Amino acid sequence: MARFELKLPKMGESVAEATITNWLKQVGDKIEADEAVLEIATDKVDSEVPSEVSGILVEQLFGKDDLVQVGQTIAIIETEGDSVSEIAKQEVVAPVEVEAIEKSIEVAKETATTPTNFSSSEKFFSPLVKNIAKEEGISLSELEKISGSGKDGRVTKEDILNYIKNRGSVTPSAVEIPKTQTTINKPQSVAPVSVSGGDEIIEMDRMRKLIAGYMVASVQTSAHVQSFIEVDVTNIVKWREKVKIAFEKREGEKLTYTPIFMEAVAKALKDFPMMNISVDGDTIIKRKNINLGMAASLPNGNLIVPVIKNADQLNLVGMAKAVNDLGGRAKAGKLKPDDTQGGTYTVTNVGTFGSVFGTPIINQPQVGILALGAIRKVPAVIETPEGDFIGIRQKMFLSHSYDHRVVDGALGGSFVKRVADYLEAFDVDRDF
Repeated sequence: MARFELKLPKMGESVAEATITNWLKQVGDKIEADEAVLEIATDKVDSEVPSEVSGILVEQLFGKDDLVQVGQTIAIIETEGDSVSEIAKQEVVAPVEVEAIEKSIEVAKETATTPTNFSSSEKFFSPLVKNIAKEEGISLSELEKISGSGKDGRVTKEDILNYIKNRGSVTPSAVEIPKTQTTINKPQSVAPVSVSGGDEIIEMDRMRKLIAGYMVASVQTSAHVQSFIEVDVTNIVKWREKVKIAFEKREGEKLTYTPIFMEAVAKALKDFPMMNISVDGDTIIKRKNINLGMAASLPNGNLIVPVIKNADQLNLVGMAKAVNDLGGRAKAGKLKPDDTQGGTYTVTNVGTFGSVFGTPIINQPQVGILALGAIRKVPAVIETPEGDFIGIRQKMFLSHSYDHRVVDGALGGSFVKRVADYLEAFDVDRDF
């Protein structure tokens, strides 16, 4: 008999950890190769961890809701076979996994959106503790005051979670406000919410808590400003109605408006590369690839942003296939962690819900997000050589939110105007 160590696999660039949400197999259960053993959740998507071998589950090293690092052993499976070959296999894999862990942790550090620099401390803090501190808005001076129960007084995961749990009872004088924080951002006392007998108390699910945290962090990080523009998309509406049946017959895909809009956004980003950037502290990272995020619905109603990689290199057919694939897997809850990584700009379709326009919140660490409003028939002035007249046109609003720290009004407004220009110049005689 041999003992196989089931490890948390690498789940995509910048994903360094995951939370165990459910054990599908219990100790003593028989497991077939490629059969799911447990369910995990990252900060983006939920997924399953399959077994690489057949055998019996003899040990669970973590429990439900535990946070596990990529590469950590999470279970032991007893198998029948050559134990020497299994050990050799593990010896070969281990160095690669250690390297993957280190790389993932470094990437996670680089992509963190909070400006706190924990490396300036003389104390040692693990990557997990630092990530929790960043997510909870704990400053370096505040973190240094936490009493550690680990080796050499190090702060453990339990120490910081206990501190967060009891944080509300700490007197204001015990918490130091970061020097960069102005008085307008000081925590304000909030009156407790009154609950009557007819009210229902609903606990936020894990994804909703994460989304709430991201939204608040984005508003606190970026100086949001918006530009709006109305676009005449009559030619696009007519063209799609003309070709959508033939498109589906030839390509086996439905043709929605989304890939047409995504195509225009990708072109505009090539024209304005300073919209395809990220901010890291006092530096700007100009992204080489154009990776478009598209807001999509999950089965529970929450939103997620899968990413179309190298969107500028896709023709309309390729864009339609990518949009339909990611949107379909999002609705089915089958997105992989890597599907949500690496976005450089985001598009959200608020028109799906009937909204004319909106003011979306930037998806950090990006600097812009475009909201597509509902397409409506409206009376409009049409200019012709013979004179102006009133006609019925198909129009929509584009709402561009951008980070005013690094994107001024000229760039933000010019970019959304270029998207509108591409849409209004759409060729009704083009092939798909």
